[in-house]
Amino acid sequence: MKVKTSGHGLNLRQSFIDNANKRLQKFDRFFNEEADAAVNVDLEKDRYTVEITVKSRGFFYRTERTSTDLDSAFRESVDLMMRQIVKNKSKLGNRVKVKEVELAGEELDLEPVSDEEQEYRIAREKRFVIEPMSEQEAILQMNMLGHTFFMFRNADTNELNIVYRRHDDSYGLLVPIN
Repeated sequence: MKVKTSGHGLNLRQSFIDNANKRLQKFDRFFNEEADAAVNVDLEKDRYTVEITVKSRGFFYRTERTSTDLDSAFRESVDLMMRQIVKNKSKLGNRVKVKEVELAGEELDLEPVSDEEQEYRIAREKRFVIEPMSEQEAILQMNMLGHTFFMFRNADTNELNIVYRRHDDSYGLLVPIN
């Protein structure tokens, strides 16, 4: 796995970069050698936010943790990713090496999840007409509805886009790539 580290608002110590490479190498047993990992660290005031994203076979795995200690934020993010992979092993199918995931689940002492528990249940389906509008109009509409995301047809590109509210109360825009 290729690992890329970056820091925003701080310079990462070489010891942290080495530790990140070492800790993320344990995911090599789940993914093929073409997998890419990105470790992004943000420092805001006295809190470190560590985001780990792994891309493998067209699938993304992402975790984020915040703490006053950089190493504990990183450790928690790695542990969370391991738990997510183990928990969702049957849904991930051939995207991960299943036998290795089962062994990791035993190491973490996690209860096996039955197939019934693994089913995603759609509680409600909505159908609606998608009107062309600007990104700003879509954000306004989302806020007026009290939602955390909103799908709309971009008036400039005529493509379906999604605006969403981020954890830091800023906004994001999802744009499909053809």
